[in-house]
Amino acid sequence: MNAIISAADLAGESAGPRPPVLLDVRWQLGGPNQRPAYEAGHLPGAVFVDLDAELAGPPGSGGRHPLPDPAAFGAVMRRAGVSAGTPVVVYDGGLGWAAARAWWLLRWTGHRDVRVLDGGLAAWTGELSTELPTPAEGDFQPSPGGIGLLDADAAAVLGTSDEGLLLDARAAERYRGDVEPIDRVGGHIPGAVSAPTSENATADGRFKPAAELAERFAALGALKAPTVGVYCGSGVSGAHQVLALELAGVEAALYAGSWSEWSSDASRPVATGPDPR
Repeated sequence: MNAIISAADLAGESAGPRPPVLLDVRWQLGGPNQRPAYEAGHLPGAVFVDLDAELAGPPGSGGRHPLPDPAAFGAVMRRAGVSAGTPVVVYDGGLGWAAARAWWLLRWTGHRDVRVLDGGLAAWTGELSTELPTPAEGDFQPSPGGIGLLDADAAAVLGTSDEGLLLDARAAERYRGDVEPIDRVGGHIPGAVSAPTSENATADGRFKPAAELAERFAALGALKAPTVGVYCGSGVSGAHQVLALELAGVEAALYAGSWSEWSSDASRPVATGPDPR
């Protein structure tokens, strides 16, 4: 199954006999909560899910967006109407990072039929709704382990192993350590390869064609590496990279704690400077 869906295909499925559950996960890094924007207009039937409060645990030593408690996440999904056998489509304001985080969490916890609306809300040409839905309770029960997850130790090994590849999905200037606007220190995990998430998509937020993504990741060594891992700042844009890799035909694991967890521990090594490749 393709991990993304076009707005036209979503409109057709929503009008069909097996409409997907729609999750609105609009979010802005460091910005205001997007619940008011959701209430002002969303895809008909979509339920709002708060990334900071419901797609992440409390920030701390595990990073700015540590994984949520699986049981708590399952309760959120059931309240949104998610069942094990029901297709799910997630969307955000267009960047795709927040939607990818929801996609990754559902995949990691065992849901087999979840896709991201390519291009997000901006791609939708149908009418929007201000009605707040009250879906029937779903039956989804999380079973973690559906796709790959790395902790700090595994990320460290992958970065220095000849048998694996660790991709840093942040902007290149943060990878180099030129600037660090959020976390304790700039730089990257030793051995990681710079692969900014921004290069996965076109200017309108849609994913580049699978063939282009495969060419990009082949140049980075991902198509030949036995194991591929991804990290970012806090496990949000990195999920977008995992999704892009899947579109390119590559299975990848997410280091969910990412740089916000890694850099919080002064005992962990930090590399700076340009990608040595």
